[in-house]
Amino acid sequence: MANRPIFVPQKESIGVKILDVEFEYFSGFSIDQKRKSINSLHQRAQLTGIKNILEVSTKSEVELGRELSAFNLKTRTLKRNIEFTVENAFQGSKVFQFGGPYIDLYQGDSLQAKKDERIKNSGALVEFRFFNYIFKLNPPTLFYDWLYINTLMKNPDFINKLRDYEAYSDIEFNPKRSINCQAYSLALFYSIMINDIELARLKDPLFMYEIAKEEYVNRWGMNFSHDVVINRRVV
Repeated sequence: MANRPIFVPQKESIGVKILDVEFEYFSGFSIDQKRKSINSLHQRAQLTGIKNILEVSTKSEVELGRELSAFNLKTRTLKRNIEFTVENAFQGSKVFQFGGPYIDLYQGDSLQAKKDERIKNSGALVEFRFFNYIFKLNPPTLFYDWLYINTLMKNPDFINKLRDYEAYSDIEFNPKRSINCQAYSLALFYSIMINDIELARLKDPLFMYEIAKEEYVNRWGMNFSHDVVINRRVV
C-alpha cells in the first residue's frame, strides 16, 4: 500500500483541497505498472465521491494528462523565440550557492535537464532567476506554480478541456521527497479560473501571490514577507 495526494480545486475561494489517499501500489518502472497504480489510486479516491480525476504525468492513459505534464507542456518567448517546457525552465532557473542559473537547460530534453549534474552538485538552492524576475524560496511552490500556470495559459485548447475533470493526480509525486507538483499547480489554476479572476493578470507573479496568499499560508503554515519576487526591470 502507498499514499498519494489527490488535488481538488476549491470553488468558493482560491485554494486546493489535498486528499491523502491510500491505495495499492504496483512496483516497477514499466508504464503498465504505473498505470495499474494510477487506476488503483483513482478507484480509491472515487470512494470519497470524486468522479472524474485526471492523471497529470507522462504515465497518464489520457492524452490531455500527458500533454499537461511539465515534461511536455511548452511555451515560446516572443522576443527571443525560445521554446522550452515547464521542466526545462524550472531546472534552468535555479540559482545555487556555487552556481546557476544554468539557462542552457532551457533547451533540450526535459529529463536530462532534471538529471543534470550541476543541479545536484552546486550546493544549496538559493533562489530562482527567470528572465527579469528573481523568485525567493518562500512561498515554497510560488515559482513553479507561476511558471506552470503561465505556460498553461499559452495553450488555451488544453484549458477548455479541464472542465471535464474535478480533481487531479500525479503518480510520480511523493510529498515526502519533493514539494512541487504539476497536478497541484493545475488545480490551483482551475480554482483561480472558476473564481472569476482575470487570467491575464497572472503574468504578474506578485498579483498571483496576492490572490493565492491565503492558500499558501494555509498550506505551509507560515506567513511570508512581501519581498517574494523582485522585478529586475524596476529595481
